[in-house]
Amino acid sequence: MTSNPAPAAPRLLLMSPDDNCLIARTPLEAGEALQIDGASVVLPESIPLGYKVARRALKTGDKVLRYGAIIGTVTADVAPGAMLHTHNLASDYIPTYTLASDAHSFIGSIH
Repeated sequence: MTSNPAPAAPRLLLMSPDDNCLIARTPLEAGEALQIDGASVVLPESIPLGYKVARRALKTGDKVLRYGAIIGTVTADVAPGAMLHTHNLASDYIPTYTLASDAHSFIGSIH
């Protein structure tokens, strides 16, 4: 008797149908091709487990929705499949403490 293997779980998780980001269920490598909303998307960068991935192209100023709620604002244009994190996303609720290139000051800080 042969058995069919269980289907693989999707590598990206959609929390709510209105979300414009997905969550990486596994670490993802740059150059991997994944299906996002029926389109093949090649990941431009590696994405760690649990990080957000753009579901579609986002423009500077667009709001990012996760769990169907706004979690932040895009600070630079983002391609489908790109990672959403502090380099291109600012929280609308809490300060984002990311070190500037001088490694002594925080981006967005007046100090």
